Amino acid sequence: MRRMVDVAVAGVVMLVALPVLVLVAGLIRVRLGSPVLFLQRRSGLHGREFTIVKFRTMRPPKHEAETDEERDTPLGRRLRAASLDEVPQLVNVLRGDMSLIGPRPTLPEQVAHYDERQRRRLGIRPGITGWAQVHGRNSISWPERIELDLWYIANRSLQVDLKVLWLTVLNLVRPRGITGDGGVNPGFPRAEGGSTPSNATASALVGDGRGHS
Repeated sequence: MRRMVDVAVAGVVMLVALPVLVLVAGLIRVRLGSPVLFLQRRSGLHGREFTIVKFRTMRPPKHEAETDEERDTPLGRRLRAASLDEVPQLVNVLRGDMSLIGPRPTLPEQVAHYDERQRRRLGIRPGITGWAQVHGRNSISWPERIELDLWYIANRSLQVDLKVLWLTVLNLVRPRGITGDGGVNPGFPRAEGGSTPSNATASALVGDGRGHS
């Protein structure tokens, strides 16, 4: 039933949002150039990897040492604030890679450092929005996010999903938690006390910073 709802809702939203998607794609093509889409490998259900689809929000780097802040653009900031860069992930929902609601899909190199408890996060399809997303998003640490996601997995129900959708709408109206302190998203802590690259840095390695949320 959940999968049927995902497909039906994603299909309807894609059709309704098609004019907006075309407009956004056109703006990115004119302002930032090609490619319009940002593609990145993520870990999904049971750790299976898939390619997530988002709108690109940063211009290509002029040199290797250029930071994400230098590559950022007013258009990209507006797209992220309105979460319009996330809309192409409806394609991932239709493909079966993702659900509308669930833990955000993370980078495989982060999943490699999950402990046994944290791997429970991979027990359901990742989502476009989720319990952790509406309770802090990138402003909270990865361990906090994972605990929120584990709570959702253990307690998910129609009532909880409706609450997530309602809080998602509120967050779209009043955006918060898009980036961590200082504009840098926290990296996933490794068991030995280090951390994986920050979300912004990891995304920059594949061509579009601030893409991991």
